[in-house]
Amino acid sequence: KVIILATNLGARMSPLQTRLCSLVLLASLAGAGAYAFGGSTRAFSSGPASAGGVRPLLRRHAAAPSLVSRMAGVKMQAGADGASDKSSPHTGSGPLARLRSALPPPAELKKVTPLGGIFFFILFAYTILRDTKDVLVVTAPGSGAEIIPFLKTYVNLPGAIGFTVLYSKLSNKYSQQQVFYGLVSSFVAFFALFAFVIYPNAAALHPTVFVDSLAAVLPSGFTAPLAIIRNWTYAVFYTMAELWGSVVVSLLFWGFANQVTRVEEAKKYYPLFGLGANVALIFSGLYVRFVSGLRRASTAVDPWAGSLRLLMAGVSGAGAMVLLLYRYMQRHVMTDPECVPPEAAKKSKAKTHLGLRESAAYLASSAYIRNLALLVICYGMSINIVEVSWKAKLKQAFPNPNDYSEFMGAFSSTTGAVTLFMMLASQRIFKVFGWGVAALIPPTMLFLTGSVFFSLSLFGGALSPLVAALGTTPLMLAVVVGAAQNVLSKSAKYSLFDPCKEMAYIPLDAEAKTKGKAAVDVIGNPLGKSGGSLVQQAFIFTFGSLAASTPYLAATLTLVILLWFKAAQSLNVQFTQAMAAEEQA
Repeated sequence: KVIILATNLGARMSPLQTRLCSLVLLASLAGAGAYAFGGSTRAFSSGPASAGGVRPLLRRHAAAPSLVSRMAGVKMQAGADGASDKSSPHTGSGPLARLRSALPPPAELKKVTPLGGIFFFILFAYTILRDTKDVLVVTAPGSGAEIIPFLKTYVNLPGAIGFTVLYSKLSNKYSQQQVFYGLVSSFVAFFALFAFVIYPNAAALHPTVFVDSLAAVLPSGFTAPLAIIRNWTYAVFYTMAELWGSVVVSLLFWGFANQVTRVEEAKKYYPLFGLGANVALIFSGLYVRFVSGLRRASTAVDPWAGSLRLLMAGVSGAGAMVLLLYRYMQRHVMTDPECVPPEAAKKSKAKTHLGLRESAAYLASSAYIRNLALLVICYGMSINIVEVSWKAKLKQAFPNPNDYSEFMGAFSSTTGAVTLFMMLASQRIFKVFGWGVAALIPPTMLFLTGSVFFSLSLFGGALSPLVAALGTTPLMLAVVVGAAQNVLSKSAKYSLFDPCKEMAYIPLDAEAKTKGKAAVDVIGNPLGKSGGSLVQQAFIFTFGSLAASTPYLAATLTLVILLWFKAAQSLNVQFTQAMAAEEQA
């Protein structure tokens, strides 16, 4: 029946639309089967058959001698169906009508398909970069997980602030299209240069002798800052990889998507963008594991160098696809008034004219932007407080870069698979419960999973008999529980937190969308992670170690999540009012 319906529908559509519909039918085949076996018999009723009924179609197609005659019969039947639509009471509720109502309009499909492709390739590259940056800095000589809080505070945060100044100047001088091309190309060029030029010459570029002389006279508490200086090229790579997430994902992609997408479309398609993006997480994780497997069979002096070149080649290829899809949208989507209203297309090409100081004063006066910034800062602090403790355990379990990278590849694939499930649920959450409930789920998820992780860290001794009965060690149990916490937290971020945050920008004016988004995403996220890092540094200096600081970190996590709840509830009221005002206008 599904095949017959697809053929009937394909007779009325262009070849491109037919292919797209075929993909939709295949993806929904399992759901259709569940629906049929669930007891719905209206479409397969044995009652009187109208001209558009299913059983006459089955009989005609069963008797058709060839594909050509079947297609001709379908076209004739399509005309009969169209003539009977007005008279048949069953046509409007049949399976074909349900299928048609489920498909997006052609103009929306033309727009959201390349947008989803851009998001897919951006996240494919980001997952590789995220896994690679951790391997580089955590397993570097004289380094460890303790370097991460210092990197986020003293390297990432200044880098993000400097980039915000640069982005503001670029936005004033160039169009958003030119800024997009220039920034993405610059990132891709750096990552390729790092793999093929900088990393092979790291021994000559790193001041190892100088840092060793400093380490001989400085206290042991300076080990992490000295590791940043010792491995400064890795620190730069770490910062650029972090900026790819803040700039290319949050600022460039979502800024462009918000300019060309209406709120009604965003509620339908933003959660679905994440479906494709998390398929990218699965494939990029598999790619990282594949490259890690190649290293095991390598006889080179430095197998990791060859793997790094393969990983950055994947990043460069994904970046090239992002630029090609963006160019396609500029040529074929932005020029189509049915896809993008002319006023929205003009905004995407417009330059902003407020200076950095004026923009900061404007944003500081906006409670709406402040609440958005609080959401991002609280998320960054919360995830950083838990993540650094987990990565310290991970380094102990997997000190070899090969093993560490392979585990991170498996972690990314698992995150993508879990997020796919949550993406399916998120669309229903937005539709039934609305923005406010969806915005409160991520902090709730992080609080619950973080509580489990810290409870195991604090009361692990009491659980020693249970750990032994499970046939594992306390270290591996901490690694697995921490991985589960990170998977669930990140899946809640990708499926609910990011769509909620991006929807909140849509009713804002052009200035707030452009520079407000730059301030919130590019500065807010590193500021949140740096805030969490500063808290960890203060506790380490006060109590002597990260392990001794665990109870205080758990208390800090609770306070940050309470502030997150308050900001989300306040923004929900403001977002509802802004949407009502936009509808009236």
